[in-house]
Amino acid sequence: MNIILGHTSHSGIKRDHNEDTYGIDLEHGLFLVADGMGGHDHGEIASALARDNILSSIKNDTPIRQAILDANQEIINSSLEKPGDLPMGTTIAILKVNNDEFECAWVGDSRVYKFTNNQLQPISSDHSYVQELVDQELITASQARSHPHRNVVTQALGVTDNSEIKISLDHGNINPGDKFLICSDGLTEEVDDERIAQIISKSLSPKEIGDQLMVQALENGGSDNITAIVLEFVN
Repeated sequence: MNIILGHTSHSGIKRDHNEDTYGIDLEHGLFLVADGMGGHDHGEIASALARDNILSSIKNDTPIRQAILDANQEIINSSLEKPGDLPMGTTIAILKVNNDEFECAWVGDSRVYKFTNNQLQPISSDHSYVQELVDQELITASQARSHPHRNVVTQALGVTDNSEIKISLDHGNINPGDKFLICSDGLTEEVDDERIAQIISKSLSPKEIGDQLMVQALENGGSDNITAIVLEFVN
């Protein structure tokens, strides 16, 4: 299958610089989004280190989980060399494609979605305080969207030692017509899954879908950096 690709990133309305980054390696079927943690020092450096280290590792046939661990250690090492009271950190969401199969990995609250058979399917599940409350049925998914601690992540690269970090993995099949979205929480903070599904279902190019998602996030407040990669698989 062939891949039609679109990607976009924006600092948002309320941030003065963009700590998100993203990486694409078509030769190795690798797509990733990293969201530098805005409340920490040097978030943009952490996200760039994650991107560069993971792209390089997977190009050298390192398994995704090990590539993430190596990137985590590199960020920790770099953080120790920089001034600041807090370590720098980043979330990561990765999609790796091999013919008609995909692997997915994530740490934090950047997300991966699959749109298939006219249904939006979340592949990732946030490593966040409110997601833990949802999983324990203490609050609903709707309540999580407005919870005062909705931006608190429980896992991130650069702030958790390799012996304790939680890396989530998933895999599956790809069918012609399937679309995937990889995005930072700056998008999902402002645009709920129902609206994402409405936009991604349109007969538009992945670039146009990504742009519409970004515009919707900006119109809804643009409270954080916004990054999206959209893929469509065609025969």
